[in-house]
Amino acid sequence: MRKKRVTSSDIAKAVGVSQTTVSMILNKKYNTSFSRATVEKVERAAQELHYHRPRRRAKKTYTAQKLLMVLCPSLVNPYYTTLIQGVEEGAREHGYSVIVCNTGRVRKAEEDYLERIETLRPAGVIYMYYPLCQRRAEALAQRCPLVLVGAQGELKHIDAVALDSAKTGRLMAEHLLELGHRRVAFISTHIESQQPARLRRAEGFEEAFKAGASEGRVLVKAPHGEGDCLDDAQREYRTGYELTRELMAQDPDITAIAALNDMVALGVLDALLQLHYKVPQDISVIGCDNTMTARLQSVSLTTIEHFSLNKGRDAADIVFKKLAMAGADVPGDLTASNYHVEYEPYLVPRATTGPVRIAEK
Repeated sequence: MRKKRVTSSDIAKAVGVSQTTVSMILNKKYNTSFSRATVEKVERAAQELHYHRPRRRAKKTYTAQKLLMVLCPSLVNPYYTTLIQGVEEGAREHGYSVIVCNTGRVRKAEEDYLERIETLRPAGVIYMYYPLCQRRAEALAQRCPLVLVGAQGELKHIDAVALDSAKTGRLMAEHLLELGHRRVAFISTHIESQQPARLRRAEGFEEAFKAGASEGRVLVKAPHGEGDCLDDAQREYRTGYELTRELMAQDPDITAIAALNDMVALGVLDALLQLHYKVPQDISVIGCDNTMTARLQSVSLTTIEHFSLNKGRDAADIVFKKLAMAGADVPGDLTASNYHVEYEPYLVPRATTGPVRIAEK
């Protein structure tokens, strides 16, 4: 028969003290003062009973590589490529590399990339959209720095580089109101709870417009159906194009269209061109993101600037600050502090917006 292993509880019974006392004495943790006689009794009993301290298992640590992992919803939209450029600039300054994972906002794709965390072992993870796998993202944030670029939604305890999306919508509405527009539309890709930034931008636009023009009319249009998956590379453009054609057939009295972002706005502009509307003489158009395309003379899109390049750099900087606090090789308690950087948007007026057409007055 196999001999029973002697435990600290056996020693405690033999000496007549608590198991906690035995454990503290044998492990040399004298947080409480023990008499010399008690210490000698415990040590003698341990020797006589042939007690052996159990081997401690090596603590499993997260050994990070000099790598940042970026989860991105699209590589077509210039907004995200600009964010990535900012991350890479910040990473290079610290001698780190960047790996970009294009999920297309597809849950399965996001899950697959998260499964590779153990193999890649990045020093930090940057989400450029609201996580679809929220619980896994929260758990990951306990192990390595995780930064969200965008609205935090319910993830208030996760580090974030954010934009006041409601204010962005308000700026768009206020600009159109100042130009005299009273029949307007807001066109967006899917608006749902998993996309808090879109929801707040649309709400900010609608609330500001209604507050500024009680006699006005605002219509919010977004695709129906489930989810916002990237079924092809032209999703945002196509959404703007198709919804604009639907809108003008439904309500030809509209004089201005605000688009969720510049990519949607490009679809809006093309649809209006094909329908023989003049911009901005007949209809004004405003976007958001101030991408490179919006700045082209042939487009000259009125839009909202919110410092995409800087936001990418800030996301990388937060990762390195957290690593510096916890130790770059083995991140420790990453929840001890929380970073939240928020940018103020501002209007960039260009050629696609102008005073309301005379027929409206």
